[in-house]
Amino acid sequence: MGKVRVRKETGRLQFDFFYRGLRCREQTLLEDTPANRKRLEAFMAQIDAEIKQGTFAYERYFPNSSNLAKLAQPIPTAGRVVGRPPSAGGSQGQTFREFAEEWYLENEISWKISYRKTVRGTLEKHLYPVFGEKEVSHITKGEILKFRSTLAKVEIGTRLGLSPMRINHIMTPLRMILNDAADRFNFSTPFVGIKPLKVPKTDVDPFSLDEVNLFLSRVRTDFRLYYQVRFFTGLRTGEIDGLQWKYVDFERKQILIRETLVEGRIETPKTQGSIREVHMSDPVFAALKQQWEVTGKLGGFVFCNSCGNNLHHINVTQRIWYPTLKFLGMKRRRPYQTRHTTATLWLAAGENPEWIARQMGHTSTEMLFTVYSRFVPNLTRQDGSAFENLLAARMAGGGAHV
Repeated sequence: MGKVRVRKETGRLQFDFFYRGLRCREQTLLEDTPANRKRLEAFMAQIDAEIKQGTFAYERYFPNSSNLAKLAQPIPTAGRVVGRPPSAGGSQGQTFREFAEEWYLENEISWKISYRKTVRGTLEKHLYPVFGEKEVSHITKGEILKFRSTLAKVEIGTRLGLSPMRINHIMTPLRMILNDAADRFNFSTPFVGIKPLKVPKTDVDPFSLDEVNLFLSRVRTDFRLYYQVRFFTGLRTGEIDGLQWKYVDFERKQILIRETLVEGRIETPKTQGSIREVHMSDPVFAALKQQWEVTGKLGGFVFCNSCGNNLHHINVTQRIWYPTLKFLGMKRRRPYQTRHTTATLWLAAGENPEWIARQMGHTSTEMLFTVYSRFVPNLTRQDGSAFENLLAARMAGGGAHV
């Protein structure tokens, strides 16, 4: 089914539809207004109807179109399934690969560079080898479920099968592509009723305050301030590695999270909630003041190498983080546990959960109570005794009146 879209470069409306396996975009001189959209959508509906009936004459609607020369060429048969009739929705034999490439080109402008790379990798490594040459409107629910099952049986080193979370991430572009194709070609999406796999709860293993102090006392001197900020702000790896001095406000004692480092590139945070102001506690304020003496004159990254270039998180993890844990005889934990440590320490100190959520970049307090709260009793030594003490004090002198 065709669409009426706005061309970003001109702000003018255009027709966008498929005919004889070719994606056709026809420009108009009309501005993007409700009245103009309504007018063109009526034409688009008429074109869709004629295409389904087999009576559509392209030259009658668009006599000066450059697409006429392309449509005059023989219709390519590559990718068609021999012996099958044309799909009911009118996909005209377009393969999954052909449609997916169009879908990618349409959407990449709204994606971050890192996400484009992820989607491209998913298409090339997982989706095209299985669905690439199948007609997009002939892919069945059974084929999708079988594909998902094979992902759980892939051998990865010594481990069998991808994780449920990784499988869900692979299935997401497949779902988006097939749903979009179903909408355009007017067939029922085969993804109906297919739900994401259940993902185990996040492995949260925060450090105790004693462990934090021990780590900071023994970590390599040139990284002590880096980890002091990590442990007491809850910044993500990309946020602290991409932190620049222009976002450090000593006067208000705030760290402004406005950008993040992703694969060596500075990008905007992934979600709107991640854009926030993080309060500097005294240890963080002191650490950043000391760090200013080291890298402040460079004017760029807060934590960087001697040349002023950003840190590479894999290098730091392998050469600093894990060796320090091993030297101290501590359990091997991912660097992300510094963020979990911050959350549990804030909760243990009795900070307002809504304030903590804002500091962490969460849109609500739900994660705090579902992920972190079970660690709080061990840190505060409060396991219900406060309520028992209240009852004991009130009931001691007057029966059951509380």
